[in-house]
Amino acid sequence: MTQAPGNKRHDVVVVGGGLVGASLAIALDRIGLDVGLVEAAPAGALPAVFDERNLSFADATVNALEALGVMAKLRAPTGAIVRIHISRRGDFGRACLAAADYGREAFGQVVVARDFGEALEARLGELQRLTRYRPARFIGLGEGDEATRVIRIAGDEGERELYARLLVAADGTGSGVRHALGIEADRHDYLQTLFVARLRAARAPDGTAYERLGDHGPTALLPRGDRHFGLVHGVARDEAAAVQALDDAAFLERIQRAFGWRVGRFESIGARSVYPAIRTVARSTIAPRAVLVGNAAQTLHPIGAQGFNLGLRDALTLAELIEARGGGQSVDPGDAGLLAEHAQRRGEDRARTLAMSDGLARLTANDAPLLRPLRSLGLFALDRVPSAQALLVGGAMGYRGQVPALCRKAS
Repeated sequence: MTQAPGNKRHDVVVVGGGLVGASLAIALDRIGLDVGLVEAAPAGALPAVFDERNLSFADATVNALEALGVMAKLRAPTGAIVRIHISRRGDFGRACLAAADYGREAFGQVVVARDFGEALEARLGELQRLTRYRPARFIGLGEGDEATRVIRIAGDEGERELYARLLVAADGTGSGVRHALGIEADRHDYLQTLFVARLRAARAPDGTAYERLGDHGPTALLPRGDRHFGLVHGVARDEAAAVQALDDAAFLERIQRAFGWRVGRFESIGARSVYPAIRTVARSTIAPRAVLVGNAAQTLHPIGAQGFNLGLRDALTLAELIEARGGGQSVDPGDAGLLAEHAQRRGEDRARTLAMSDGLARLTANDAPLLRPLRSLGLFALDRVPSAQALLVGGAMGYRGQVPALCRKAS
């Protein structure tokens, strides 16, 4: 791994060193590409995204990160999701899904974002072909040609230009690369604010992930590996300031009312992080010698915990298509046909995951009395109808559409 001064040419330049961008850099290095990674965080510091939030890794994601050598770098224990319990406050019915019913040990794993960031950092440090530009920010595009993208960045050493056969935007929801490429995005504000924290209850996690739906968003408990739960609690945007001002005892009381007593009394709560729930979907995921992945391509409502899992599949599909054409220096990673195939391959997974996430977010946050029996019937069917369960389980485990080979565990 190098830190190079001046201008430099790469096969691929990835802008954004967060969850998806760092994972993509590892996947591309694995197939012999020269990669430049543009990161906002300085050396020795993790990006802000690697905080105390809890990431729910689908089974397909776990398989891929094991193959990339990242899971082995985790130092803290993960929490296996062996059951999923879905209910809605005030409605009849609930759905309970068990991994054992599908011949699986778990649907996925819960990982603390900070721990994942440290594991990615350790793995990035082992790469021999990667050049890291940090701290650096993307400031625009230069004049390229049919074979090259020119990427302008600025850092402690001033401005410089990077040259790449492929530019990858992995720079998040407000992607500067997406804007510079002229790709528009559709935005929907759910008018919800999400509180994320570590929570301790009287009963330790037993592998059950709870999704308790309410009029103003979900209250989810994820089983961490440290005897705590990962909490996500949605509130109406106009109530967020008042909820943020609650002391720990009052906040726990609010969560107890929203969630119930399935894990006993809530005993303590850690530091709370706050995020708006806003859906942002790029109208295109490709441009000449450029591709969008992760939140730059689509930012989902966190209900169902599909955002990173979907973004990782964007990245791994790109790496797989490049590898299929020979990998290394012999392939043109920005070839128009390759990028068109990437958009086509990602179409079904992207559309179905977006529809599932958006549909759940809109339906569960609508308290119209006429919808209550329909919601109850839906939960009842989900609990009793195998075909309905199979659709949800397949998606929750990351197996929608054409799944990258790394997502499937080798037999």
